[in-house]
Amino acid sequence: MKIKWFGHSCFLITSDNGVKIVTDPFDNTVGYKIPEIETDIVSTSHDHYDHNNVSIFGDNPMLVKGAGKINIKGIDITGIKTFHDEDGGRKRGLNTVFKFKVDELNVCHLGDLGHVLTDTQLKELGKVDILLTPVGGTYTIDHVGAFEIVSSLKPQVTIPMHYKTEDLTFPLLGVEEFLGLVGDFKKIDGCEIEINKDNIGDLPKVVVLNYK
Repeated sequence: MKIKWFGHSCFLITSDNGVKIVTDPFDNTVGYKIPEIETDIVSTSHDHYDHNNVSIFGDNPMLVKGAGKINIKGIDITGIKTFHDEDGGRKRGLNTVFKFKVDELNVCHLGDLGHVLTDTQLKELGKVDILLTPVGGTYTIDHVGAFEIVSSLKPQVTIPMHYKTEDLTFPLLGVEEFLGLVGDFKKIDGCEIEINKDNIGDLPKVVVLNYK
């Protein structure tokens, strides 16, 4: 599969047979360039403007939101109910963690997760091969919380998201704090990486993509 980062929490995941998934599309106030692409599936972790701009794709893709299980075009999708804060959703509401089974690999997108996953949630989530996690704090878990989740899930590859860059308009932490905890990382000079069962074991534990 190919994983392309557009900034914030928005990724394009493309399977080997061409099925496309876009996660958490943002609007034009976030600071990044809005993707001009077509997709088969679009997921939204919650209904905030920087994660739910599904209108840019028209009426074609299947919209996935909320907890539950569904199969779309051969992609098994599991949504797990979590919270946008550490206070049971009383501050910022609900958040959905999604797991996509793509090309025999489990890709987990944590959305705007605001707390460390419980043992029950970890069990429900099961095996994760590729983890897309927020690390910037303020509205989500920070680098410490993200590192704890990485330590619990033990994905083969983690890709950080939702952190401060020169284009983001939000006051978040940068990615360096998280990288200081994980140690084994590589910054890719590009916004896209190809991952499959054959090469995933050769990749560093953390891969930092460039949205530009």
